[in-house]
Amino acid sequence: MACLRRKKHCVQGQQRVSFSNFDHPRQSNMYLILRFFCPFSILFFTPIASVQAFTGTYGINYGRIANNIPSPDEVVTLLRAEKIRNVRIYDADHSVLKAFSGTGLEIVVGLPNGQLQDMSSNPDHALNWVKENVQSFLPDTRIRGIAVGNEVLGGGDYSLWGVLLGAVKNIYNATVKLHLDQLVQISTANSFAVFSQSYPPSSGKFDDNVNQFMKPLLEFFQQIGSPFCVNAYPFLVYASDPEHIDINYALFEPTKGIYDPTYRLHYDNMLDAQIDAAYAALEDAGFDKMEVIITETGWASNGDQTEAGANATNARTYNYNLRRRLAKRKGTPHRPKNVVKAYIFALFNENEKPGHSSEKNYGLFKADGSISYDIGFHGLNAGHSSLLSLKNINTQGLSRSYAMVFFLSSLILLIFWS
Repeated sequence: MACLRRKKHCVQGQQRVSFSNFDHPRQSNMYLILRFFCPFSILFFTPIASVQAFTGTYGINYGRIANNIPSPDEVVTLLRAEKIRNVRIYDADHSVLKAFSGTGLEIVVGLPNGQLQDMSSNPDHALNWVKENVQSFLPDTRIRGIAVGNEVLGGGDYSLWGVLLGAVKNIYNATVKLHLDQLVQISTANSFAVFSQSYPPSSGKFDDNVNQFMKPLLEFFQQIGSPFCVNAYPFLVYASDPEHIDINYALFEPTKGIYDPTYRLHYDNMLDAQIDAAYAALEDAGFDKMEVIITETGWASNGDQTEAGANATNARTYNYNLRRRLAKRKGTPHRPKNVVKAYIFALFNENEKPGHSSEKNYGLFKADGSISYDIGFHGLNAGHSSLLSLKNINTQGLSRSYAMVFFLSSLILLIFWS
């Protein structure tokens, strides 16, 4: 079950185009032959590259705290139709991992906070967890990362702060023992509560109480090549102080923005400023080479009366502009060469989430799979031809598929015999 995002964020005063595809470049002549005669074959000839959990720029968080959302098989159909390849879940639900098998979708699974204590104190349990929830589904299900806990440091359960690093190390060591460490990346997602300040971006710094736990964690991540993952929500910042924060700055809309006198840089949107604040905190802590990845960002389409800006118009504007911004594959003002990568929160509205009404209304799609608002997606019920599931091409297309497989097999045999 997904952990709730913390509402404690440092206020920054005024402060999908062609997206992911399923093709990966290959060098061998055999791949070129297979690619030409049978495009779907590329799903089965993916070599293991250096570990990198997020291979695109636009991903999605697939939360499931709801009793009315589509089945995992329907979710696969939706994701492939919308060309969203990078997916995060908050556990390692086997029904989801089975549905993702053979699809080409790349997934990061989560180790819930409730299991951190056990994983930290018992390496054998960590090994068994990785065996059962990761190794047993590879390679058909493309599990590319394990997120160990969610928003632990800076969170309200202080008992978890001291066990996070141990859990991370034991999960990583398990991947080493199973020879998965060059395929599956280890990370943990942080909230903005880990920072003592973030405005202007150059002042970014980790909270003193957090830093004693954060620094050894970052040292280990630096050793194994993991990024710094942070959940960044301009919506929450704006909702906390709507009188003093320009909503256009939060929504990627035209605005005067802010000027950082230390960096001597101009920021025209809050998300870029938040990312550079994270980079500044890492630099201050001595980790200036570490990449920052946004593991959650989004905007609520509905909320309580006290939640300023929570409406469908603003949600559409934020997510539409964010999608365009990520498609440009560019960096931030302070780190222009570091392409911004972000997982959107969330795939669906989740009717069983506790807390404010906004928590139930972050979905790009409604519970029935239709779009919550139009940002260029179609949804499950749009009647669009691209929504045909590959698993359902067994009427008109199956005979052609068998013919293609027979032809391809004959071609390969001729090549090897010649």
